Amino acid sequence: MAESAATLASSVLSDRISALQESQTIAMAKKARELMAQGIDVINLSFGEPDFQTPEYIRDAAKQALDEGYTKYTPVPGYLDLRQAIADKLQRENQLDYKAENIVVSTGAKQALANAVMSLVNPGDEVIVFAPYWVSYEEMVRLAEGVSVTLLGTLENDYKVTATQLEAAITPRTKLIMYSSPCNPTGSVFTRPELSALAEVVARHPQVHVLADEIYEYINFVGEHVSLAQFDAIKDRVITINGFSKGYAMTGWRVGYLAATREIAAACEKMQSQITSGTCSVAQRAALAALQGGRSSADTMVAAYRRRRDMVLEQVAEIPGFKTPTPSGAFYIFPDVSAYFGQTAPNGVVITTASDLALFLLNDAHVAAVTGEAFGAPNCMRFSTAASDERLHEAFVRIKASLAKLV
Repeated sequence: MAESAATLASSVLSDRISALQESQTIAMAKKARELMAQGIDVINLSFGEPDFQTPEYIRDAAKQALDEGYTKYTPVPGYLDLRQAIADKLQRENQLDYKAENIVVSTGAKQALANAVMSLVNPGDEVIVFAPYWVSYEEMVRLAEGVSVTLLGTLENDYKVTATQLEAAITPRTKLIMYSSPCNPTGSVFTRPELSALAEVVARHPQVHVLADEIYEYINFVGEHVSLAQFDAIKDRVITINGFSKGYAMTGWRVGYLAATREIAAACEKMQSQITSGTCSVAQRAALAALQGGRSSADTMVAAYRRRRDMVLEQVAEIPGFKTPTPSGAFYIFPDVSAYFGQTAPNGVVITTASDLALFLLNDAHVAAVTGEAFGAPNCMRFSTAASDERLHEAFVRIKASLAKLV
């Protein structure tokens, strides 16, 4: 009876949710918390979250918003003054010509991405996803009943997909391209010449749109950030995604946005109206203050991220078998760890995948990282460098010691 009841219960779920994969970053963080609950000192490098506090002036604006009565429902696409401030920012910093009507504010950049995918992709449409990719891209395409076409950049090219690769992958069924720069998980940053070459390919295929994820825009170690929408030939077919979580250390506030043509922005607004409606009122006032306060707080954080990156790369250089390009942005390293595949742990378990290695390091070194399989790069692992210098140093001392146990 119990077995038949379990079978019945499982059949209640939709095919859609059954096919959906759990986020591997969240899954690894969950395992890390379970060990921590047992009193084990786990260094968690699995989450992509700044370890800095939201700047004080932004927190003060949120308190003021409460005192001023910003406690009601908000317009679905966001407060007008915030959308105008975002449009002004895009003009000032990215040379993109948008009005407030082109902006939709969402509950995090993740919702902005999902809105766009659901608004553009029909069942059977092909979506080219540059890999390594952020874990949710392919799952969003799956929810929209699209077909993901993964393009994997090579380690020798800093994991960046080339225009030649893109041209070869486009078919009459291609509807959308998805990528991030600076990239999560690799930290790679597309240069202007590289994006220009990609734009030339897209221009030859008028049915293709591009979802450009720029959430790590401010965490850039090489200077110029280039937006794909800057290229006139395709600007109306680019949806630019950004937000406040990374550059302003506002992950918990959940404020992101997209900029697109009025038609696409209106479609995303309609989608959002039926899912969540408007983003939190207080968080939007805080986001407005963030833009009005400029980039100085972000620049301070970026200096720390650069120092941590360099420190970690020095330690990683001493780990045999880790092949790691130098990240140009974001706060991750993404080494190829395949040299350890086929080796055996002290308990007799053979390491056959990056997932096996991630689990071994969690249990032996008590360091949490995420398998590259979650990002479309099964030979790699992602380590966040958004932690204190002391914890990062200790983490890679532990990792080196644990890897030395493999034979």
